[in-house]
Amino acid sequence: MAVLVGKEAPDFTEDAAVGQSTQKVSLSQYKGKQYVVLFFYPLDFTFVCPTEIHAFEAARKEFESRNAVLLGCSVDSAHSHMAWLRTPVSDGGIQGVNYPIIADIHKRVSRAYDVLDEGAGITYRASFVIDKNGVVQAQVVHHRPIGRNVDEVLRLLDALQYSEEHGEVCPANWHKGDKAMKGNRDGVTGYMKNMK
Repeated sequence: MAVLVGKEAPDFTEDAAVGQSTQKVSLSQYKGKQYVVLFFYPLDFTFVCPTEIHAFEAARKEFESRNAVLLGCSVDSAHSHMAWLRTPVSDGGIQGVNYPIIADIHKRVSRAYDVLDEGAGITYRASFVIDKNGVVQAQVVHHRPIGRNVDEVLRLLDALQYSEEHGEVCPANWHKGDKAMKGNRDGVTGYMKNMK
């Protein structure tokens, strides 16, 4: 599996379901304007996937408050995405989700990000935090039975933005509002001395 951290995120232009309509979505449309959280999930109408998709929707305003856009992606068609968006939550659907769900039916995007399980023909669960310059700053990949933690994706975005703004590094278990440190010997020794 390729490590894309520190590299330009592969661009794409694909159909996406947004509510009950389709539109073309390109990664490049956000470059220079917004952070992007691009996440891949295996398939529509499955089991762990709707829990994650709704968890991202529940946190959408938090991401937006950090100038970040959410983009979901699977190897299903836009028609499948729209049918799932019409399906009530009580029936395992994703009705009420408002961010774009990319239709990667030709598997170009999942191959470009190297998250496609070629044998199964579907993706792993993968999350990419992409900065405003279009560079991947964080990449987390899970096997399909393991649901992701949306709060952790938000924490990664917070750490990236803090580091960009303050020029400091974020230690283990850092959360927004916590103390960070200078990325040098004095920074780490001072930080470690104050650990409880």
